[in-house]
Amino acid sequence: MENTPGWSTRQLADLAGTTERAVRHYHQVGLVPEPERRANGYKRYGVRHLVRVLRIRRLSRLGLSLTRVAELGDADGHPRDVLRALEEELSRDIERLRRTRDEVTSMLRQSAPIDLPPDLGRAVTEAAVSPSDRLLAVVMAQVLGPSVIDAYTHVLRSGGTSSLSPAFDRLPADADGRARQDLAERWSPPAQVLKMFADFPTAREVCADAPCGERHARSAITLAVRELYNPAQIDVLLRVRTRHRAVGAP
Repeated sequence: MENTPGWSTRQLADLAGTTERAVRHYHQVGLVPEPERRANGYKRYGVRHLVRVLRIRRLSRLGLSLTRVAELGDADGHPRDVLRALEEELSRDIERLRRTRDEVTSMLRQSAPIDLPPDLGRAVTEAAVSPSDRLLAVVMAQVLGPSVIDAYTHVLRSGGTSSLSPAFDRLPADADGRARQDLAERWSPPAQVLKMFADFPTAREVCADAPCGERHARSAITLAVRELYNPAQIDVLLRVRTRHRAVGAP
């Protein structure tokens, strides 16, 4: 018995390119059966143990969890079904990583914000909006539906409001009513508003397709506006909204 050939745990681990700790773990989780022992009590591993450890390591490197490897049992046959499922999973991962890489590349190339959807982020950057407008865009992107975000992105790209943004940004909190009304009238010409809603009819209901509901969206945007703009600027926004309603907008 003492002269029966076999490998120790260390020798098996070296042959399989792993560690003694890993081999012991495979025993603990039931992936590798305990070998016979020599008369002196030391384990004696054979070729089948080596093959089993190599199989476990290969499948693990391919991405299978030890739980999934255990489900295959001790059969030495080719795990075709499992590998096909793994192939499909890897294809999905590759596609997800490709999209992620493209998005990161776009961010690097265009210095687009990382806290905004790609298209809106590019539009915000190109329009050179104020810091407050940019922060409001972040909130809007989180609570409004895609149709409204598309409409807002379109407005930014059209440059319809960019020429008036500096005047709005400089508007003091104590600006009189005439100054506020003048800015509101210049900022929302009916023709521009009508064109926007013609291009994006679903944007008429600003919060209609909000992912978490209209009430949640309106509450979040109201809080953001109160934090980001002074009273005179908020009054201008309300006047602009009144003009929108006058031409059939929400």
